[in-house]
Amino acid sequence: MQDNAVPASDKKTTYELIGGDAGVALLCDRFYGFMDTVPQFKELRAMHPADLKESRDKLYMFLSGWMGGPDLFVEKFGHPRLRGRHMPFSIGVQERDQWVACMVLAMESVGIDGDLKTALLGNFFHTADFMRNKEG
Repeated sequence: MQDNAVPASDKKTTYELIGGDAGVALLCDRFYGFMDTVPQFKELRAMHPADLKESRDKLYMFLSGWMGGPDLFVEKFGHPRLRGRHMPFSIGVQERDQWVACMVLAMESVGIDGDLKTALLGNFFHTADFMRNKEG
């Protein structure tokens, strides 16, 4: 997979810039921690199982490869087929915006800022918007 977040002038991957395996794991932990506890994310949370471990692990594996680290998700599950895997869920603007807002909180909580945060936010928004499968 291609690292879509690192500015072209930077030689390090996003994976390296956020602290490798530990950085990706912490980002995912924070993301699901916020999703589970922040009332404004209740619709997003309701789309997930009671136990968030499997969801967290899948995001961690996906982001590892997407950010330029080990391609764990592809090794275990094959091509991500993100849109197809998310089709069973009703995803609209509200769910997209909650996902992105939750990820912004997670990025801020682990110290991702500046150009890297801007690049990641653009890519996360684009991907989350691509997951939409309902109006509104």
